[in-house]
Amino acid sequence: MDFSRRQVITAAGSAVLLAACGENAETKGSSTDGGTSAGDPVDAPEGGWILVQRFPSEPLLTPGDVRLPISLADDTQILDNGPATLTGWVETDDDARTRVVDVTGIRRKDGIPTPYWEVRATLPAKGSYALRLAGDDGYGASFTVYSPADVISPLTGDLLPPFDTPTPDDHRGVEPYCTLSPDPCPLHEMTLTEALALGKPLAYMVGTPAHCSTGTCTPGLQFLMKEHERVGDKLVMVHADVYADAAATEVAPAVNALGVQYEPIIYFCTADGTIVDRLDAIWDASELTERVDVLLAL
Repeated sequence: MDFSRRQVITAAGSAVLLAACGENAETKGSSTDGGTSAGDPVDAPEGGWILVQRFPSEPLLTPGDVRLPISLADDTQILDNGPATLTGWVETDDDARTRVVDVTGIRRKDGIPTPYWEVRATLPAKGSYALRLAGDDGYGASFTVYSPADVISPLTGDLLPPFDTPTPDDHRGVEPYCTLSPDPCPLHEMTLTEALALGKPLAYMVGTPAHCSTGTCTPGLQFLMKEHERVGDKLVMVHADVYADAAATEVAPAVNALGVQYEPIIYFCTADGTIVDRLDAIWDASELTERVDVLLAL
């Protein structure tokens, strides 16, 4: 695989209308480790690291707190090692290259084959930006922050809209209603509408395990199932699959109801249904556990 510099690089492919979650890029090795482990003291390659964007590029990010997960690559491969933390900044993606905010990337690799660095920043306004990290190739990863009016999917601060997601008793035209193999996951016992009516904190995941078994959807759903076992009924959890058919030719109604063009995604909501956090495209077990604990502490 030959990565070219300056282009926006993603580690995702595509399927139908959705950005798929599979890791189709070649990686060095496939080991897993704890999400915030010490990592490896790896020097940047000649020419600097290429930042591999692990978050969707379509209209999604809005002013305020943003999450910008990235992986590291050299000219040929995504790397499976790297330091525990990376330091950097966000700058405007224009001729001025104005430095906006300093950032830190936290290495995450708990239960997934390829690490990413969780980068979070607070950006004050819409516009074009570039994420830069010390030791990068001088270009970083370009991204856009949009006006909330330009984003059709639910945003932090919005009420998550109810929807009658498939259940074992009523698949609502989605076959299979859950593509986790060999057995469907247990997070379909009630619809999203019913879950929201319980008045409890909620985690709602949309993802397609059958078409993303080694990327992020299957591990991400398995991590959520482990959280379900850990926290019990303190947190209501619902999963909706992405496609209405086994061949993945038709997008499921639950996806259309959200207006999203990527997967996987988890919305975290307070007891009144207000979205307070979201994980997009990739997460490991450790980051998910932290997000669940933050939600339960609210």
